Amino acid sequence: MDYSICPKLENAMGVLGQRWTGLIIYQLMTGPKRFCHLEASMGVSGRVLSERLKALEKESIVKREVYPETPVRIEYTLTEKGKAVEPFMNELQKWAEEWFEVPQEV
Repeated sequence: MDYSICPKLENAMGVLGQRWTGLIIYQLMTGPKRFCHLEASMGVSGRVLSERLKALEKESIVKREVYPETPVRIEYTLTEKGKAVEPFMNELQKWAEEWFEVPQEV
């Protein structure tokens, strides 16, 4: 079997392997979320979350929807490309449950 790295796989791992990216996708699997919900549920800084969301939007994995309300409401959802990652994320969740312990608080 050929185990050389496919450039497409390398690109995908580069995108999905960034810190917080997998958790953002996992959070969006249940439906649209606002920025403040993602920030609060994950404990990530607003700056990092903003960077990751922009990168995912650039890759067409996440869609940013602006609603012209007062105050303006912005929601993030997975695109079709983003939803295609869901089976992988579910399998990763199963693998983690079987093979990893819950980290102890320091």
